[in-house]
Amino acid sequence: MNRNVRAAALLALCCSAAGIGLSGCDEAPAAEPGGGATTTTEAKEPAFTGAKKITVDGRSVTVSCSGQPEDGEPVVVLLAGAGDELKKFADIQETLGAENRVCSYDRLGAGASDQPGGPQTLDDAGTVLTAVIDQVAGGAPVVLAGHSLGGLIAARYAPDHQDTVKGLVLMDATSPTQSADLTASIPESATGMAVQLRDETLAAVQGQNPEQLAVPDGEVRSAGDLPVEVIQHGKPYLEAVPEYGPDLERAWAEGQRKWLTVSSRGNLSIAANSEHYIYVDEPELVVRAIQRVAVEATAAG
Repeated sequence: MNRNVRAAALLALCCSAAGIGLSGCDEAPAAEPGGGATTTTEAKEPAFTGAKKITVDGRSVTVSCSGQPEDGEPVVVLLAGAGDELKKFADIQETLGAENRVCSYDRLGAGASDQPGGPQTLDDAGTVLTAVIDQVAGGAPVVLAGHSLGGLIAARYAPDHQDTVKGLVLMDATSPTQSADLTASIPESATGMAVQLRDETLAAVQGQNPEQLAVPDGEVRSAGDLPVEVIQHGKPYLEAVPEYGPDLERAWAEGQRKWLTVSSRGNLSIAANSEHYIYVDEPELVVRAIQRVAVEATAAG
């Protein structure tokens, strides 16, 4: 299998490429959203633009914000896939910032944030997300827009934080049953490069990744009736995996449909011209989806 195809497949399947000998996207690094110097703080402060550091349980987390808050309107929080820094959101954050308050952050073990102190669970990731929301939203509602692993984290977080999270945009989010999907698509009897892909992916899902974050399979829990946009890649690049690619694509599509049950107001769309990085391949589509959910969240009050 071509190295780039294998890396991209792993990014989609488990969203963890760095640290296990695989490259991620072959794009030039993007500029940091908002620019400006970073500062360190542990207290809530008035709305800021640019990048700054906050402290969560003694560890530094880098946050970047664009745009100004408006009364009654939600703050958009962008969540990256594993192996990606907030800088990858630079272009889309700048675009959204013209009309919305929008922020992104590096999880522990990613980008400019500190390394985690040890193995992390999704609850740990949720603790960091809560601290970011407290810092950037100032009590306002939020719309979480997550790509890949970031989408999974957002969808797992929302049911327990319905008082704060008022909308979700899930961009090719990691399947809620990723491990089971993978072992069903690439069985024990498989041979060749697909076996390495399966085994490395399963190891990453179990926490062997730079964030040391374990991502176990689980049922999709309801977050009520908040507006949800699920966006699935339209270019079937996983089919490039020899022999098992079509099954991987079918499992991935089924995983996207499962996420619709996080809300009674879920909508699924296909980004026809996109591979896994939908917000890079079709940024206008993603911007429209996020703005649509933000408007619906505002109307819902």
